[in-house]
Amino acid sequence: MANTYLEGNFAPVREELTAVDLPVTGTIPGYLDGRYLRNGPNPVAEVDPATYHWFTGDGMVHGVRLRDGAAQWYRNRWVRGPGVTRALGEPAPGNGLRGSAPLTATGANTNVISHAGRTLALVEGGLANYELTDELDTVGPSDFDGTLPGGYTAHPKRDPESGELHAVSYFFGRGNTVQYSVIGANGRARRTVDVTVTGSPMMHDFSLTEKHVVFYDLPVTFDPAQATAAAPMPRALRTPARLVMSALIGRVRVPDPITAMLDRAVPANGSLPYRWNPDYPARVGVMPREGGNHDIRWFDVEPCYVYHPLNAYDGDDGTSIVLDVVRHPRMFATDLHGPNEGPPTLDRWSVDLADGKVRESRLDDRPQEFPRVDERLVGRRHRFGYAMQTMPGTGAVAGDSVLKHDLVGGRTEARSFDPGQRAGEFVFVPARPDADEDDGVLLGFVYDGGTDRSDLVILDAATLETVGRVHLPARVPNGFHGNWVPTTS
Repeated sequence: MANTYLEGNFAPVREELTAVDLPVTGTIPGYLDGRYLRNGPNPVAEVDPATYHWFTGDGMVHGVRLRDGAAQWYRNRWVRGPGVTRALGEPAPGNGLRGSAPLTATGANTNVISHAGRTLALVEGGLANYELTDELDTVGPSDFDGTLPGGYTAHPKRDPESGELHAVSYFFGRGNTVQYSVIGANGRARRTVDVTVTGSPMMHDFSLTEKHVVFYDLPVTFDPAQATAAAPMPRALRTPARLVMSALIGRVRVPDPITAMLDRAVPANGSLPYRWNPDYPARVGVMPREGGNHDIRWFDVEPCYVYHPLNAYDGDDGTSIVLDVVRHPRMFATDLHGPNEGPPTLDRWSVDLADGKVRESRLDDRPQEFPRVDERLVGRRHRFGYAMQTMPGTGAVAGDSVLKHDLVGGRTEARSFDPGQRAGEFVFVPARPDADEDDGVLLGFVYDGGTDRSDLVILDAATLETVGRVHLPARVPNGFHGNWVPTTS
């Protein structure tokens, strides 16, 4: 059986490489001193195309070190979760680090950030994140010095003023709750809030403003039938297990023995137990930053799914919130291998706190994903946003163009790449800490089908013209998210 997410540039690479003194076309701005890192699925062993879901592939982090106008090195390393270490015949890393979240075979494959001097590979769904060295070797699982047990999320937001990480984490074992957390600049959790939702949603991301936290409670939910079908248990027990799970999910916290059984329902490189649920209400919740579960207000929206908001901010009148989001019409209704259910568009949701309504409008109808904003403006009013224009058959994760949205001027520019080249997510890096919003560069990997290799491409954020290309010795498969990590000392 063919599986799009194992073919072309979705196909995994089989080697870990280290290359130094990389060739460069054009120039690397001198202010780029740090590492560009990106995470994504890369199965370490052969997989079954009939059941493989792209979201469950073993994590591999790719990195390029830039300094003094040169590309010093490229590295790619698997995140050493239990499945990877078994496949490679290695002992599991640990080094005394804490890690109380489930250590399922699925590795941390979704994002990679730096916080409190640590490099962290992140994943969602209640699973463990992993600390990496600066050279991308796995140190071991981490739960923020024991202050946040039970897993984390792939999409924390860093407050530009405090440096704290805000996040919303989900896990089917929590019953009908998700968890909001704040990780201090010291790397330890200072606040957690359990938030009641409708059932057991896949809450991939959230939004943060200066005053509010916004939750996306949307109709992609944990599916007991799909989970128990994949779980390693006698066939005769699957129906009773499914009935038990159906009774528990979205109502109470799932007992640990059942949670442990269903942790194994998400094997590395296997199926994903979340599906489109047309009976589940679509809504967003608004909570004051220092509020609690009882302070949340819920607002209905049209059924859809949102993986990634571009940004959010509080309205000047104090009675509204603006949410710029990439909206998918549905998700995992028919395609159970990856995110490929209709064209995702850039929409604006204006939450009217006075009349209790959300007004939805279209900002750009080109299919797009991986929206990014200047990280200095997270939760603040923004003018510019960047996204990748997706292409049919790429599962909304690869495109031939980078889009630049001017949300004040009301126009969008597209930077197309050469035929046969495919781009992933691009991130903005300012030229200086106090540079204007559009003064800097965009960084991202671009794959060339003709050479079967990838480049780290540097674009001028103002003009979208190419500043430089770092030529890598290998291919970087289509993946998820990454960030620029500046050198701090």
